[in-house]
Amino acid sequence: MDGAFASASAISDQRQKIEQYKLILSSVITSSDIGQAKKFIDHMLSDDVPLVVSRQLLQIFAQELGRLEPESQKEIAHYTLTQIQPRVVSFEEQVLVIREKLAELYESEQLWSKAAQMLSGIDLDSTMRVIDDTFRLSKCVQIARLYLEDDDAVNAEAFINKASFLVSNSQHEVLNLQYKVCYARILDLKRKFLEAALRYYDISQIEKRQIGDEWIDEEALEQALSAAVTCTILAAAGPQRSRVLATLYKDERCSKLKIYPILQKVYLERILRKPEIDAFAEELKAHQKALLPDNFTVLDRAMIEHNLLSASKLYTNISFDELGTLLGIAPQKTGGFGLGEHVVRVIYPDMMALIAEKIASRMIYEDRMRGSIDQVEAVIHFEDDTEELQQWDQQIVGLCQALNDVLDSMAKKGLSIPV
Repeated sequence: MDGAFASASAISDQRQKIEQYKLILSSVITSSDIGQAKKFIDHMLSDDVPLVVSRQLLQIFAQELGRLEPESQKEIAHYTLTQIQPRVVSFEEQVLVIREKLAELYESEQLWSKAAQMLSGIDLDSTMRVIDDTFRLSKCVQIARLYLEDDDAVNAEAFINKASFLVSNSQHEVLNLQYKVCYARILDLKRKFLEAALRYYDISQIEKRQIGDEWIDEEALEQALSAAVTCTILAAAGPQRSRVLATLYKDERCSKLKIYPILQKVYLERILRKPEIDAFAEELKAHQKALLPDNFTVLDRAMIEHNLLSASKLYTNISFDELGTLLGIAPQKTGGFGLGEHVVRVIYPDMMALIAEKIASRMIYEDRMRGSIDQVEAVIHFEDDTEELQQWDQQIVGLCQALNDVLDSMAKKGLSIPV
């Protein structure tokens, strides 16, 4: 091998030199010898080979990597990237190809995060070569999608944030759609359920069935709509959630969803019982059932808040003890207060009341429920907003009447009325 290198480097004619190195490279790839491949890399990066020659040969080498066995390909590719690093500015194109090949290999093995890490090493802000915004956007979205396969919202968000600066000027419809899907999934994973629901619902309303080379089937749109419903149900109970629930409930497509029965009950503000909640839980993903620091799961908290809001429509007031029983707070949930099992068993009824009070007070403080708490009597009083709504309706009626009077006056004077 050393003799072949010496012979090739001694050739003065550049074209002949390149042809000779191509023959050496062909024999290296055919032999699948890792040691010879490493020697070839070392020689290409040495001072014996002109930069214009080494660039061309390493480009061919990078493209031929796929012919090697997966494990050999990984070892040689990683070795090449390590050796190139001190001179990476001179070999950016070659590094790009190697990283893309490795990412494809990791992706085929479902090593999503490794594939994403490999692509994230590509310098998308290089000034040494021309990179258009579409390419940058495609890589950022691709990396985010790979991280999301492992439910890694933190790293995915970092690249979606980069993509957000590029997507506003993008005319590439497929990339724009992929960006929207990634953003919705990130919000979902970060438990920003109401924002995620709006994003999913927006995706479900896409009218085109073909965007670029991709076909969008009804099943994909139905999945997006179902995700919107799920996220809305899991969102913090309150006026904003109620508005989104109303939009979804009035959408005829939702009646065909498997989770429509629970959407209907949540929209109609009916109290949900354990069998219904358990059936809904079977449709959820792992992060939507994750345990929170207060010893409640995401689903527990959402259902308790919903039932509390529903109770506020049924009762004028209710004691904390009765409220704790109504909300179905399990004894083990008191563990979130750091109490031992024996203590919990002795004072469990009081703890249920304490948890119910804590949840109610937070919802009132955040203006998600109208009411007041009497801690002396251990009673929560719910406030009815019917009177305020009637006042609001009267104000709207008054405004419309005043507008009609103005229009009638204009008509009597012979003035044109803009429509």
